[in-house]
Amino acid sequence: MIESVAARLAEASAEPDQAFHPATVVALDERDEFPTAACRMLTEWGLSRWYVPKEHGGELVDYLTLVRLVRLVARKDLTSAVAHAKTFLGAVAVWLGGDAEQAKDLAARINDGAVVSWALTERRHGSDLQASEVTASAVDGGWRITGEKWLINNATRADAVCLLARTEPVPERPSGGLSFFLLDKSALAGGAYRHLPKERTLGIRGADISGIAVDTVVPPEALVGDVGDGLPLVVRCLQLTRTMCAGLSLGAADHALRLAMTYASERVVSGSRLIELATVRRTLGEVAASALLAEAASITAARGVATLTGEQGVAAPVVKALVPNLVQEGIERIGELLGARGFLTDVYADGSFAKLDRDHRIVGIFDGTTSVCRHSLIAQFPWLVRGWNGRRCDLEGVRAASALHTVPRRPDLSRLSVVARTGCSQVQSLPTLVEHVERMARSGAVPDAVARLADAVRSAADRLHQELAAQRPSAAGAPATAFELAERYELCYAAASCLSLLCFTESPTPAAHVLRVRAALAIAVMRLREFDEETTDPSASAADALEDLVTEWQHTATVPSWFDADRDGDR
Repeated sequence: MIESVAARLAEASAEPDQAFHPATVVALDERDEFPTAACRMLTEWGLSRWYVPKEHGGELVDYLTLVRLVRLVARKDLTSAVAHAKTFLGAVAVWLGGDAEQAKDLAARINDGAVVSWALTERRHGSDLQASEVTASAVDGGWRITGEKWLINNATRADAVCLLARTEPVPERPSGGLSFFLLDKSALAGGAYRHLPKERTLGIRGADISGIAVDTVVPPEALVGDVGDGLPLVVRCLQLTRTMCAGLSLGAADHALRLAMTYASERVVSGSRLIELATVRRTLGEVAASALLAEAASITAARGVATLTGEQGVAAPVVKALVPNLVQEGIERIGELLGARGFLTDVYADGSFAKLDRDHRIVGIFDGTTSVCRHSLIAQFPWLVRGWNGRRCDLEGVRAASALHTVPRRPDLSRLSVVARTGCSQVQSLPTLVEHVERMARSGAVPDAVARLADAVRSAADRLHQELAAQRPSAAGAPATAFELAERYELCYAAASCLSLLCFTESPTPAAHVLRVRAALAIAVMRLREFDEETTDPSASAADALEDLVTEWQHTATVPSWFDADRDGDR
């Protein structure tokens, strides 16, 4: 499927009048117009079937494949990716909480191309779901749902809406009392709902970011899951949707890096191509290595849905906080490299960089802002400390999440947990992974520099967990220092992902695989050192690794990735 979609996207972006060509994409964006043709193509190609689990008649087994498919689309147009993939977000509550009949019916509709929206947020409360005011009251014949949901992707275009509503008054159960309902618009009576206007946005301008006002009675079977189970179900849903969102950022990174390398290779200043300048090469190397670091974390989190299911409560917020931030920082650095050409609409690449920059900023906001995700991680600090100090680690789960040459197992989503009570095996495997890498270095399989970087990460993680242990819960909320600790934990997670990919993936290009590890680890250690001066200075090994990464990039004409070009399509 990866190769098929990549080939079709390449074909559909080859000429200026085609749906995914940059000129078409930018023109639609300038008119705030929905990418109808592009989304229709994606449905015709069968992408919607990957939003439906295999057991319900779809194709979804491996969540990494879903991330990679979203990445392919985002590489061409983030607006189309956000608009089309929203159906997965809208349906996931039914996959996790619905009964067999609900899942069967919704799966059939999505496989036929139906669009499903996820209506969580409200105008007055934003991401504070516990304050939701949309109500669902039990009445004869079902539930009366009343209220407005706002800033909802595809609220207007959706055929069905999975909506969170209050089924108990706030005073009775302030931390709960919320339930999900699946509303089929075609089955609702006239006047049962109205669409709120599409909002004008900085990025993804063509997307249907609107809302819906509801005042109607729905049948009992519209209830998804148990009454009052809405918030725990949201938390488990987010463990899947936040992981999928990594594909949006990775696709944006691919696009930005391709634009940057093309520009640097072609642009001549004072008789020299930009790519020949040391400062430009360093910038490209650091941005590409940061993208590799983000990709490594995304890989283990996505495959971990099946192999470390009960720990997704840590992996998902880590990835959702880390990946968009690493990528956005890289996009901004590429913007500095492109200069004015990055922001003019008719001079370079049809003005696609400016659109990309605007579009990607939203990825760090929906399905949980960086602060929201880090707060989720902070709440689990006690379990992370216990897991690290107790050397708890599901090493086989880590191995299976990292062995890209193996077929992934089918996940048991009933094992998703609101809290990862065993901690995070990916990070807790660091001592074992470092020992493995040290043996590889002694045998000559990897350079000594990789072992030194790995040891620096292990030492940084040990100091980090000592600081986590000193944190004390407070009724006043988490202190600012806790959010910094969460950011450091994200970097340790990503670095551990690089090491597990090194240890457990049998790469067909081992030299290139080791180079990716060197470069990405160097970035991780450099960033950890910004917080922790005791971290080993990686400057010398980083310079060599980043230069080698750019050289390989030039040679292969392919943006660096943990996947070979022929497996991951057009980069």
